[in-house]
Amino acid sequence: MTKAFAYLRVSGKGQVKGDGFTRQRAAIKTYAEAHDLKVVREFREEGVSGAVETMDRPVWAEMLSVLHSNGVRTIVVEKLDRLARDLMVQEAAIADLRKHGFELISVTEPDLMANDPTRDLMRQLLGAVAQYDKSQIVAKLRGARMRKRAQEGRCEGRKPFGYYEGEADALARIRALRNEGLGFDRIAAKLNAEGVPTRTGKPWHGIVLNRILTAAGKEK
Repeated sequence: MTKAFAYLRVSGKGQVKGDGFTRQRAAIKTYAEAHDLKVVREFREEGVSGAVETMDRPVWAEMLSVLHSNGVRTIVVEKLDRLARDLMVQEAAIADLRKHGFELISVTEPDLMANDPTRDLMRQLLGAVAQYDKSQIVAKLRGARMRKRAQEGRCEGRKPFGYYEGEADALARIRALRNEGLGFDRIAAKLNAEGVPTRTGKPWHGIVLNRILTAAGKEK
């Protein structure tokens, strides 16, 4: 039985809790069971665009590092666009894997790495279709934002701090400390010491507090 790694990817942070990973995992599991493969480890790239170069993806880089060190030679993906949607990124990744003797298996596109002109052409056509689909999605989203802006004079993006439940008290505390004459860095230190949570769970920083109060119309 051949050992393999599973590589899963979703593009947006909002997709992390969706069915993307579940669907990919199920497809890979079914394929592995039918083709005498044993998936010994799963690598999940969360919220990384398919246009991002593979060498700039932390999980992909980690997986390659492990591949080079532990004897596993095979990667399984649900389909080619999980590797990348951008054709050049796909081809660069496949060329790099070939160079080091690694095999990439796509559940939905058999013989992905076969080294013959017909397979190369088919792979590149599939990559071009994925790249076109991505550009269409981007264009539709941009068009929707432009229409909303034209109709309403604005297009909502990230909600300001204080909008979500639990943030109002933190915002009131920030304002109170600022009214006492404290600088932003001192406010940040106080909030961290008091255990006041940020939206992301990371420590407070003065520059972030400046932005929050500026957005709230309290700082010019």
